[in-house]
Amino acid sequence: MNRLQQFMIGQYGGFDYSKFHKDFKAGFYGIEACSFKSEEDCRNLIAEAQQHQFHTGVHFPLRADHARLRDALFLSPDGQERAAAFEHIQEELDYMVTLRPGYVLFHYPKPVILDDRVDWQQWRFGDRREYIYESETSLEELIRHSEYLFDWLSRKGREYHFQPILEFDGLNSYVYNQDFLERLLVRYPDIKLCLDTARLYLQDKLDPNFDARALLRRYTKYAALIHLSSVQVKDTVRYSHYPALPELSPADGWAPIEDYLRIIREENSGVKIMFEHRSDLITTEQLERCYAWVDGILSGV
Repeated sequence: MNRLQQFMIGQYGGFDYSKFHKDFKAGFYGIEACSFKSEEDCRNLIAEAQQHQFHTGVHFPLRADHARLRDALFLSPDGQERAAAFEHIQEELDYMVTLRPGYVLFHYPKPVILDDRVDWQQWRFGDRREYIYESETSLEELIRHSEYLFDWLSRKGREYHFQPILEFDGLNSYVYNQDFLERLLVRYPDIKLCLDTARLYLQDKLDPNFDARALLRRYTKYAALIHLSSVQVKDTVRYSHYPALPELSPADGWAPIEDYLRIIREENSGVKIMFEHRSDLITTEQLERCYAWVDGILSGV
């Protein structure tokens, strides 16, 4: 199989032609778009997708709106906040019909449910409303709201012809010690997961109760997408969204990307790989090495 057909790049904040010309290669699967600032950005994405025959996906929301949080808080304990989240998603789905994205991705759980035992100071949140603590909600409440979310997204996916994808954000024991989510993924097979290598590694370093490799082995089979980048975690978190390069050693605090990719290859070799990295931090030659290295691991070379 040609692995290039599994590769994607991201466009965050607008359609950046310099990033497109540097990052995108002939044969790549597509582009994931998020928080575009103008109609022109959307038109450029549609035009390039048609000309170069690539697929598009949306990391919710497609349109930037500084009056709202980026992520939809569809699991909020507050009923009005939940209703507003679904209303926001509906507005975006109506807006993006001309783009016809193959998937629309949402962070899950949102709000993030934080384990009270863990020091989360180095986890990046844009707003205090984005998280609650495990002690402030119950497993039963999470299951009830998740069941509603899965049913709603599944219906909207069929109506608007997109695949709903849930990207794991910070996780707590409700997700990694229980099986309700796996049961939902089996019941709604049209809904898939996105796993973010840098985020999984960061939680692995911050949370002694969390095992990123175990989570990958358990959930990669339900994934349609991997967000691939590295990060260095020593006394502080450095170089977020850094490209995955073979010389970035776990011994120096970098994410063990090769280990993660080997697990991904074993569990779900056809998953799409979206390079969610800042290619502006490296040279064109380094970027080519990044692509070749990832391709080699996924190919079993």
